[in-house]
Amino acid sequence: MNFQPILWSFAGYFVIVAVIAIVASLRVHTVNDFTLGRRQLGTTVTALSAGASDMSGWLLLGLPGAVYLAGMGEAWIVVGLVCGALINWTVVAPRLRRATVAFRKPTNTLSAFFRVRLADDSRALELVTALVILVFFTVYVAAGFIAGAKLAVAVLGVEYYSALLIGVGVIGIYTVVGGFLASSWTDAFQATLMALALVLVPFLAWLSIGDQVDLDWKLPTEGLTTIALVSSLAWGLGYCGQPHILARFMAIKQPRALASSAAIGMSWMVVVSVGAIAVGMTGSVVNPGLDDSETVFIRLAETVLNPWIAGVVIAAVLAAIMSTVDSQLVVASSSIIDLFCGTGTKGLAASRLIVVLVTGLALLIAVVSESTVLDVVSYAWAGLGGCLGPAVLLCLYWRRSTSLGLLLGMLCGGVTIFVWHMLEGGIFDLYKIVPAFVITTLVAMVVSLFKPSREAMNQYDHLRIVAAL
Repeated sequence: MNFQPILWSFAGYFVIVAVIAIVASLRVHTVNDFTLGRRQLGTTVTALSAGASDMSGWLLLGLPGAVYLAGMGEAWIVVGLVCGALINWTVVAPRLRRATVAFRKPTNTLSAFFRVRLADDSRALELVTALVILVFFTVYVAAGFIAGAKLAVAVLGVEYYSALLIGVGVIGIYTVVGGFLASSWTDAFQATLMALALVLVPFLAWLSIGDQVDLDWKLPTEGLTTIALVSSLAWGLGYCGQPHILARFMAIKQPRALASSAAIGMSWMVVVSVGAIAVGMTGSVVNPGLDDSETVFIRLAETVLNPWIAGVVIAAVLAAIMSTVDSQLVVASSSIIDLFCGTGTKGLAASRLIVVLVTGLALLIAVVSESTVLDVVSYAWAGLGGCLGPAVLLCLYWRRSTSLGLLLGMLCGGVTIFVWHMLEGGIFDLYKIVPAFVITTLVAMVVSLFKPSREAMNQYDHLRIVAAL
């Protein structure tokens, strides 16, 4: 294989990312700048960065690989995700954006919003929320590092652990330097690359096989169990509990622009999701018998594209990986720093230190893990969605929510994730986000009803008046 075109494409991509990071760093002076970019995101950047930070390497590696192995039945995951994303944009985003600035001091993180909304002077809920984010984001970041290393091994033939170290270094540096703005601006650029790649590659692959093969593009239900179907659709439950996506909603400059952002974001999501499914299906015909199914997009690009164009397309895979990892590193650091360091320059230095620490922990997980990208992502997605999702919805839509209710709910949801993951067979084959989401919600509501908080209800009434919820 001629590696030169790919190397030049990677070099060009890294130059663009470096320029974005440097420009963003000039606007980062405080923790507020580092975490939400002063809430100055534009409509298009909000839409594309939310999509790119959501989809990650899972879109170009995990999903095509699953479709490659199991067929179109795996596409039910996309149906669930599209429905969940639509609900997130329409039900959660507008209310969350207004709620986080409705109080005297705007809140920049989910943990801080929970504390203020529920009048939690003990800050116990804020601590638990930050720990949930830290634990599951560290796992999520590890999935990105695994995906990046797989890319380097498949394309350049480098050793796995060397690839891990290179990827960790690049992502960590520009995230530490530019914070949220660098993450969001690069995500918008990366989202564009991802869309172009996922349209171009399956289209050209389809032209190459022409009418020689009759592919069944229908969503099959034959052989698909009820548990498998529900598990696939349940991925959509996770959206309202993903802090790296919710941060984009909180950071948009004008709340009224969220409707336009939603239209752009959902259109992008449908296009890239269909493209990823098409990659898996056409790849099973053009490149059958791959040792690692999650490299199907890379192998398909190498097969049907000019080496120089293939280099650009493969750089899009790297873009997909980096777009999620940088977002998660910023949000993870923000959740911890918000507890201890305030909003000044001292907090800024600490935020950057936390990014380095989380990066190191994720690297350790990536080194010892033998799981696929999809497996690792599914675990982290379930943890965040099952624990934080109900908390977000209850805070925004239920007046009687209390800090004790949400705290115990999230703890029970987290325990459910760990226990469910260790069991298998029968009902335990159900995707763990379902029991976690249900248990978190029930525990939070029962405890809140058993011990109501007048202060928390007053805060909700304040939100309805000031933010016009």
